[in-house]
Amino acid sequence: MSAASHASPPTGRPVEFDQLSIRDFRTICDLMRTRAGIELGESKRPLAQTRLARRLRALKLATFTQYMKLLEDPRSSEHTELINALTTNVTAFFREAHHFELLGRTIQQAAARSRRVRIWSAGCSSGEEPWSMAMVIREALGAAAGIDIKVLATDIDTNVLAHAREGVYLDDHVEPVSAARRKRFFTPAATAGSWRIADELRNLVTFKQLNLFEAWPMRGPFDVIFCRNVIIYFDVPNKVRLLRGYHGHLAPGGVLCLGHSESISTGVDGFSLIGRTAYRRQDP
Repeated sequence: MSAASHASPPTGRPVEFDQLSIRDFRTICDLMRTRAGIELGESKRPLAQTRLARRLRALKLATFTQYMKLLEDPRSSEHTELINALTTNVTAFFREAHHFELLGRTIQQAAARSRRVRIWSAGCSSGEEPWSMAMVIREALGAAAGIDIKVLATDIDTNVLAHAREGVYLDDHVEPVSAARRKRFFTPAATAGSWRIADELRNLVTFKQLNLFEAWPMRGPFDVIFCRNVIIYFDVPNKVRLLRGYHGHLAPGGVLCLGHSESISTGVDGFSLIGRTAYRRQDP
């Protein structure tokens, strides 16, 4: 299909783009691997075609060839949009509830020990995870008077971070939250059928854009790190690299929680299993 046919579609009909070629898809796979550590298999080509077609429409481009030219400039902001488009963000409030029960116990122990608590939600997506953490903090520590406590929430996707920072969710997203928690930690938002995270939680959480495969500006140590349903997208060397980084950023005895289908990779020492996909840092 020619570029001209793309440029003038019949009124009211969606533009149909040419196919994302195997060569262009492999270039995109290389970019995702080198810039974000993410592996895309051949089976992901239809997904990439669908998601990137939205970028072509937004940019008013006619072909994938034109789009690939944008990516030739390593300084192009489109690299960020590419990562945003091809990362998958699935999350929910209090997903895998056993991790939040462990979180409550761990922060109580950390607060009693040092009056300083640091938690990291790595791959926080649209924010349900760190806001759930903040609710557990308030329940476990009350107003936390005299305790220095902070949650760092990071993600590579700038779009979901904006949603997370806003802290406004539709009814069906808030449904997993108990009635007592909804009453305490949410207020009706300006838009009907949506809810806003209460002010008492907002000073606990800081949202930052972070590519896990670039330098980490924070030093830690963290008492708890959640990195759930993230490492499944990486190859083994990058999984090992990431898990070793988490070990180095955990406080002695700190806890790392992974996703329900993830585990500590072979070649990573210094962790002991303490529960379902929950690990404690062990030191010699």
